[in-house]
Amino acid sequence: MGNSNLRYWLCQFLGWGIFGLIHAYINLVMLSERFSQHGGQNEYLLSLAFYVIAGIAATHILRIVAKRMQWLRFSFTRFFFLFIIGCAGTAILMYYGVDALEKATPYSFDKYIQNYKLDKAKDAEAKAGLDKIAYYNTATPVKDSLSLKAVSDIKKSTGWYRNTKGEWKFDDDLQLLGIYQNMLLVALWFLIYIVYHYLDKNRKDQLDRLKLENTVKELELKTIKSHINPHFIFNSLNSIRALVDENPERARRAITELSNILRSSMHAEKAETVTLQKELDIVEDYLALEHMRFEERLKVEMDIDPDTLGQPVPPMMLQTLVENSIKHGISKLINGGTVRIIADFKEDNLELLVQNTGQLNGVRNGDGFGIKSTQDRLNLMYQGKATFEIKNLDNNMVQSRVTMPVAV
Repeated sequence: MGNSNLRYWLCQFLGWGIFGLIHAYINLVMLSERFSQHGGQNEYLLSLAFYVIAGIAATHILRIVAKRMQWLRFSFTRFFFLFIIGCAGTAILMYYGVDALEKATPYSFDKYIQNYKLDKAKDAEAKAGLDKIAYYNTATPVKDSLSLKAVSDIKKSTGWYRNTKGEWKFDDDLQLLGIYQNMLLVALWFLIYIVYHYLDKNRKDQLDRLKLENTVKELELKTIKSHINPHFIFNSLNSIRALVDENPERARRAITELSNILRSSMHAEKAETVTLQKELDIVEDYLALEHMRFEERLKVEMDIDPDTLGQPVPPMMLQTLVENSIKHGISKLINGGTVRIIADFKEDNLELLVQNTGQLNGVRNGDGFGIKSTQDRLNLMYQGKATFEIKNLDNNMVQSRVTMPVAV
């Protein structure tokens, strides 16, 4: 809020200050011959200062009213009426505000010009020989065409005329012109103010949308992870339960390995990515558990490029693919099979392959929670820059393939 107010006041003083300097330059430099004729430079500068002060004050009041009315929530029709009424009211306030400031001092430029024109009117009246004639008296009006033209020319050139009592009066038709000019200036100010705030509002709305989308993605990722861990724990506990009666010693070792896996997965859950090395550690512990269950029916092969071990990968993703390969592949084969894990670089991507003995049997990309969670996580984290596919390599092998951008 403080920075916003500071920017507002800087723009106010800078904008109105530039306006004042431009007017001063035009009138004192470009049109300087006018002042050489009648003088009044000091009065003009003071009146210009009053005008700038009144402009700042009046537009600030307009801003206060607009903010309290919460104009950004208005419909177009309602805002249009606010715009017209606000500009007109502010223009009138500016006009009479300047007039009040000038009347409070003896240095009114308008009064100075009026007095100068009054002297011109009196001189023109004397030159036309009207100063000794009661031409303004309606009882005995002047009918001479030259005299009538002279009277008309005096009023047109100076704005001064005599009323029926012979008193000099100034034709103040310029009042409406002054209010109209103020209204145009205020309308320009209000348009700039509106455009700035609409653009600022759109920018903030866009940032809010991005933050919301990011929050939703984080929640989706957390939801996916919350499903991964119970799924993994359930299968691991089943494996351990199968060993309790057959081989208690191995079951105890399995419990220790499971605790190591859970500890690693808990740390991994807090991070968006982990190194491939840490992910492989979890996979090896998981395979050790499953090997106790399947024994010689499960064979594991690994072909890992050492340079890939430091690359970031989504936590528990590789473990999920390995788990699926055993659950849907090896476990359904009487003689078991092989799980092969490969990590390598392909062009500018990290490629992870999980191959297992078996067949898809109609399973497609997106079928099964493990496959769907992998797709969702890659889409959320890499925004289309990572790919996932699962297919039959031949009649006896299934391959899950993940490619993701290489971290520099």
